[in-house]
Amino acid sequence: MHSKYSFSIFLGKMKVAIVGASGAVGQEFLRVLDERNFPIDELVLFGSTRSAGKKYTFRGKEYEVQLLKHGDDFKGVDIAFASAGAGTSKEFAEDITKYGAVMIDNSSAFRMDEDVPLVVPECNAEDALNRPRGIIANPNCTTIMMVVVLQPIEKLSHINRIHVASYQSASGAGAAAMAELQQQYKELVEGQPVTVNKFAYQLAYNVIPQIDVFTDNGYTKEEMKMFNETRKIMHTDARCSAMCVRISSLRAHSEAVWVETDEPLEVADVQKAIAEAPGVTLIDDPKNQKYPMPLFTAGKDDVYVGRVRKDLANDNGITFWLSGDQIKKGAALNAVQIAEYLIKVGDVK
Repeated sequence: MHSKYSFSIFLGKMKVAIVGASGAVGQEFLRVLDERNFPIDELVLFGSTRSAGKKYTFRGKEYEVQLLKHGDDFKGVDIAFASAGAGTSKEFAEDITKYGAVMIDNSSAFRMDEDVPLVVPECNAEDALNRPRGIIANPNCTTIMMVVVLQPIEKLSHINRIHVASYQSASGAGAAAMAELQQQYKELVEGQPVTVNKFAYQLAYNVIPQIDVFTDNGYTKEEMKMFNETRKIMHTDARCSAMCVRISSLRAHSEAVWVETDEPLEVADVQKAIAEAPGVTLIDDPKNQKYPMPLFTAGKDDVYVGRVRKDLANDNGITFWLSGDQIKKGAALNAVQIAEYLIKVGDVK
């Protein structure tokens, strides 16, 4: 089923909008769209009062950030990439989609709404075609990276249970958090008082076992996102128990994952399935100390996987390590891939 918004009749040029253009993900949108030669004839950038008026260069042309406001500014826009926070997305969704633009939203605002598809193209691209409100939600970064790797395993044998410990970079809290981490290391080296604004504690030389606020069951909202979003994206009954931890990596997340499948799987079969899966690169040569690390996965498109092995505590268990760029595949790239899919199948243009 297609949405009520049909772009097949459009014969005009592709007009793209970025909401939250000055943020870490907004800036990554510009880089990814350029890298992938995304078809753009007209580009408009939107931001808050703080970023309105800022200028950015894209493909040799300078663009000024316009103030995001209620009205008809999205008339004629085909695809709008939004990464300005859940509050902004909720407030402006109607303005963005009113004239038929597809809103690909990077916030948590609509992810669990029944009438909004939650999409990772390697897993459930077709879900993007059924969007009654004109909105497609981009999942949480940690969930995106995990399900890209779970999908090829699921094809070998149904996954029942998932345990995951995440090691999440400063970038997950935005550009200001990345700057603060760098500032903290500088202050520590210089013997200055350490600036702590973006996190509850100093992140430099530390790990913080809390991402987002705690819920009544003792899990944080971030951990519950991994439980709920995985089920929605993969159309599965699998249960995911997560422990999400902030570490002093700058922009790449990592995860240690344990899965239990219906049937016991051979390590070689899992490695082969992962190696052949779209969006995944296998680096699994422990004898030569070759495995993914955030130092090397930052800036890369794929999710990198290594240390695939049998789970010693579960006869039907497999465990592995993954690492990937939080701003790229965890946010901007996934959203752009959704848009590319829509164009490919003729749902836009």
